[in-house]
Amino acid sequence: MRREDDIDRTAARIAELRQKIEYHNYRYYVLDAPEISDAEYDRMLRELLELERAHPELASPDSPTQRVGGEPLARFQKVTHLAPMLSLANAFSEQEVWAFHKRVCNLLDQQDVAYVTELKIDGVAIALTYGHGRFTRGATRGNGLVGEDVTPNLKTVRQIPLQLRGADHIPRMEVRGEVYLPVSAFQALNEERADQGLPLFANPRNAAAGAIRQLDPKVTASRPLAFFAYAIGYIEDESLQTQKQTLERLMQWGLPVNTYFRWHASMEEAIAFCREWQQKRDSLNFEIDGVVIKVDNLESQRILGVVSRDPRWAIAYKFPGQIAATRLKEIGVNVGRTGALIPFAILEPVRVGGVTIKLATLHNQEDIRRKDIRIGDWVVVKRAGDVIPQVVGPVLERRTGQEKIFRYPRKCPSCGHEVVHQEGEVMAYCVNRECSAQEFERLKHFVNQRAMDIRGLGPSTLQKMLDLDLIGDAADLYNLKAAQLARLPNFKEKSIRNLLAALEESKQRPFENVLFALGIRHVGEGIATVLMENFHNIDSLMRASEEGIAAIPGIGPEIARSVSEYFRDEKNKQFIEKLRKAGLKIEMKERPALLGPLSGKTFIITGKLDSMPRSTAEKWIEERGGIVLDSVSRKLGYLVVGADPGSKLGKARKLGIKEITEKQLLKMAGG
Repeated sequence: MRREDDIDRTAARIAELRQKIEYHNYRYYVLDAPEISDAEYDRMLRELLELERAHPELASPDSPTQRVGGEPLARFQKVTHLAPMLSLANAFSEQEVWAFHKRVCNLLDQQDVAYVTELKIDGVAIALTYGHGRFTRGATRGNGLVGEDVTPNLKTVRQIPLQLRGADHIPRMEVRGEVYLPVSAFQALNEERADQGLPLFANPRNAAAGAIRQLDPKVTASRPLAFFAYAIGYIEDESLQTQKQTLERLMQWGLPVNTYFRWHASMEEAIAFCREWQQKRDSLNFEIDGVVIKVDNLESQRILGVVSRDPRWAIAYKFPGQIAATRLKEIGVNVGRTGALIPFAILEPVRVGGVTIKLATLHNQEDIRRKDIRIGDWVVVKRAGDVIPQVVGPVLERRTGQEKIFRYPRKCPSCGHEVVHQEGEVMAYCVNRECSAQEFERLKHFVNQRAMDIRGLGPSTLQKMLDLDLIGDAADLYNLKAAQLARLPNFKEKSIRNLLAALEESKQRPFENVLFALGIRHVGEGIATVLMENFHNIDSLMRASEEGIAAIPGIGPEIARSVSEYFRDEKNKQFIEKLRKAGLKIEMKERPALLGPLSGKTFIITGKLDSMPRSTAEKWIEERGGIVLDSVSRKLGYLVVGADPGSKLGKARKLGIKEITEKQLLKMAGG
């Protein structure tokens, strides 16, 4: 009975932790009003994870620990929506909106109609199925009738609740909404990709759509996607009368709703709302391309019905595009932290969306060549939200023949060093590590929020530190004294004290943040975490061979080559030693060794097991004290062989490694 009591207490604690974590997720991600510190949240999540690992029989698919994980999918399964996901007819003028209103009034035989207006988020439409309040499936819109099951990916979107509040009585419903990438996140993502020499995303919607359709949920999780719910497509045992009530009910259940929606007694009010947001669209941290106008009464919606796949009761008022034409005066080149030469357009000033544009992004030489953009061209410039303006393409009919084709410079515009443009690369590079532009960009990268998060060090302050020879690299920041900082313009006692405190606080940043802060080419936050989990400390990573790094799932030869080359460079080694002496965390926090029936034994699994997926089995082995290795060697104790084993079986047999079945493994662990 004592063991049963322990299990009951553990189950109760797990339930309590899940409820608390989901509540704080809601406060943080939906309301943007957290009640506890990040450290307290992490402590609860770690406790829940440890309890679930120790008691896998108490695991649940709607646990907050299941937000990220699972094996990559081979392909997406097709799913039929509980009700069709309709498209919307578009209106491009107020006259067309009034024509829509007239049709609605005629069909309903009413003088006037109440409407609800909602901002039209430029994202990816999805359907979320909940059963008795629990998230069971997420799907893309597809053709409106059949979509793709992307449940593991949508679980990584933290604004999507895995358990609704107060909806347990509803057997089944399908919530409709939009997954999007905030504009600020899109800018940061493209900046990182530019630094790594990767192709840039055209817009936030493309980046969000690409993330949702990743076969590996961990890739989706690496992009900070967000979500707004806007409708219920299907519901059982619940009575709703209006669209306004529907949006309010969604919020009560804990789903994020764009709170800029409005109820209007007349079409005049609805059109005034459209005019207002056409002017204010740039103030948002997400892209909108119009306003959706819906008949508020749900019974009226049912009466109006659908024509083809467009509802008669709703219309999308589309804003005019934020584009303009101007002359491309010159193409400049910036030098990134990895030495990448990043071209940009210098334009004759032009007003786009209420803002004067003088500069715009051009991505890389291949993108310029593909679009056939030439110096002196008249070009179309697009601006959406706060995203950096981009050159869409040339106005060919205005070409005179005097335009010039752009080619990367042969020498770095910052240091004059020879530029290298390898075959197959989209970017050209300055390979001089002493290049002042690269050093400045590396400093900016090192101190930013996603790396070492050193507050109080903006670009102008960093540049002044370099000009005054206060620092030579990022590691020198940790040797700065108050007297040196006093030489900086406008740095008084409080500013000096705050910066020194921020530098000291940054020493507590975990190993993966330090690894990301190094600025290794192709190593973003996700790759830094993968490297940390496989090598545990900087010394192991520095000793690793290029082949050993490339063998890690998700790494590949190009990243492995970049990492290996970075750690072979003597100046980089000296830089890391300076960081070590400064007290930065260059190893993963030790995890307590687990004791159990498999303690001291090493395993590798090959093939498919009957009782659980391979990833679950590996965790199961570790929870019982065993060690799971990455590759077959003489250190391996046991090869667990399932159905359809891979190449590891042949390697193990050559070395005489002991082979065991799944049943034998279970027996070794006591059942």
